[in-house]
Amino acid sequence: MNKTVEFTLNGAPVSVSVEPQTLLVDMLRSHLKLTGTHIGCDTSQCGACVVHVDGQSVKSCTILAMQVEQSDVVTIEGLAQDGELHPLQKAFHEQHGLQCGFCTPGMIMSALDLLRNNPDPSDTEIRNWLEGNLCRCTGYQNIVRAVRSAARDMASGVS
Repeated sequence: MNKTVEFTLNGAPVSVSVEPQTLLVDMLRSHLKLTGTHIGCDTSQCGACVVHVDGQSVKSCTILAMQVEQSDVVTIEGLAQDGELHPLQKAFHEQHGLQCGFCTPGMIMSALDLLRNNPDPSDTEIRNWLEGNLCRCTGYQNIVRAVRSAARDMASGVS
């Protein structure tokens, strides 16, 4: 028996009918067709599915869709504004913080939570914060460089 979940998604109110056991990641991808949130491991180990719920990064494969009732959910698709990439999205592109791109949405969403909590993190702090996000391609150095670059841009108001 389906249940309706109502919440704000990327700034817009939505109402979706889902089965009670539906995971947030599945609702986003299958019901709402927002495929930027990736399913990587099905065990909450990789971080490819990270989104923000009420301003906190969460692995969307670990919570039920019903748990976001009346919450504010932001996905990678919600970061760009008025056709302009978010500073983290720009930095990942400019600093070559991605190769295959599969982990990138989760990395960016996790890094944004870091920068909201710590606007000037050290390389060690960036690495520690992102340890729950796996990347098989990059070796992480360019990801760290991208987060550092975005932190500088965000602090100086560059968008």
